Amino acid sequence: MVCGYLIRRTRDPHLAEDLAQETFVKATGAMLGWRGDSPAAWLLAIARNVLLDHVRRSRISLPLPSPDALGVPELTSDASDAVAVRDVLDRMPERQRQLLTLVYFDGFSLVEVAAMTGVSVSSIKTALWRARAAFAECYGGHR
Repeated sequence: MVCGYLIRRTRDPHLAEDLAQETFVKATGAMLGWRGDSPAAWLLAIARNVLLDHVRRSRISLPLPSPDALGVPELTSDASDAVAVRDVLDRMPERQRQLLTLVYFDGFSLVEVAAMTGVSVSSIKTALWRARAAFAECYGGHR
């Protein structure tokens, strides 16, 4: 699961394997800090932090999902559109905002989100569908 997440985010299998190895090294070193929560969520959080550290070190940019994935029209380069999207996300209920952020900005799959939250994949699909609909409705009223 960790390697799959990193491959999707980096699109480079060799780099993903290196980052996965670093993830497990850090997880082994931090085993005493684990509070007994979901081990999958704990490992994916470490993998995300390792990836962020790598990005900061190498100053590369990772592609974000297309705006139409959230059900909004194509955004222009105008900074006000980005502010509007962030404003709509900030006004959404915490659970919906968190779900949209995990899937569309952090790049977690539905299976990974289900493992992190302890909820079934079908429940995550339904919640994501509702969150996208709520976002599209709020965004349409915001413009």
